[in-house]
Amino acid sequence: MTRIASLLGIVHIPLLLGVIAGCAGTPGAPASAVSAELAPTGALRVAVFTGNPVIGTKDKATGEVRGTTVTLGRALAARAGVPATIIEYSSVAKMVEDAQAGAWDIAVVAFDPARRSVLDFAPPHISVDLTYLVAPGSSIDSVAGADRPGVKIAAARGAATTLYLERNLKQAAITQAETEPAAFKLIKEGKAEAYAQNRYMLLGLAAGLPGARVLDDRFSTAEMCIVLPKGRPAALEYVGAFVGEAKKAGLIAGAIEGAGLRGVAVAQTAP
Repeated sequence: MTRIASLLGIVHIPLLLGVIAGCAGTPGAPASAVSAELAPTGALRVAVFTGNPVIGTKDKATGEVRGTTVTLGRALAARAGVPATIIEYSSVAKMVEDAQAGAWDIAVVAFDPARRSVLDFAPPHISVDLTYLVAPGSSIDSVAGADRPGVKIAAARGAATTLYLERNLKQAAITQAETEPAAFKLIKEGKAEAYAQNRYMLLGLAAGLPGARVLDDRFSTAEMCIVLPKGRPAALEYVGAFVGEAKKAGLIAGAIEGAGLRGVAVAQTAP
């Protein structure tokens, strides 16, 4: 395990920030104008969607919210000199909707142009394939093979997968559910033949459903980004600089490794 991953294992944010501080150009404590946009309540409110383990998870025994977003959110808060408040969401659609009400200050979602009317995006920090889990007994063997008449594809309302498929599917139909577990339940109940999500998440689900398969190819790539409610340009610039230096320092790679995410990489491209 790398040094940065070891630090993540004990959640030692001051030491993590010491690593980042060694990189030239790292944003220091923000000016008052930036602070007013970044943490208007005096604390950095970090929204964490726990329906996607690439973004965050919730420990069933303790109720603790963990994952890459928590690690980055706490590090950003510490850099800005404010406390972090973690806010859990089980629905990504609800989380995005709450941005308009100013209910949180930063979150992580996959980039999609449809979300630009509500959210401002920092450069992506995590990349993961989007593909299908196909139901036991299904003859679907490729992404193209899923897009045919009569095929029902399960997806969560408001998810990046759903937004993408709404624009790109030609013949298959999308069957939407309110949450990711509800979308997967459609597969188990025989109400859909495929379920669209990121590869890491689907591999874990397939292991618990005998006969289910995750396709080898992909229909897109999800670029996970820290997002802010629309209209906070100074805070967005500060967060963007933080993401760049966190990549250079190994914080993003360490967060991925610390969360045990297979098939997930540090993003290299901008949306």
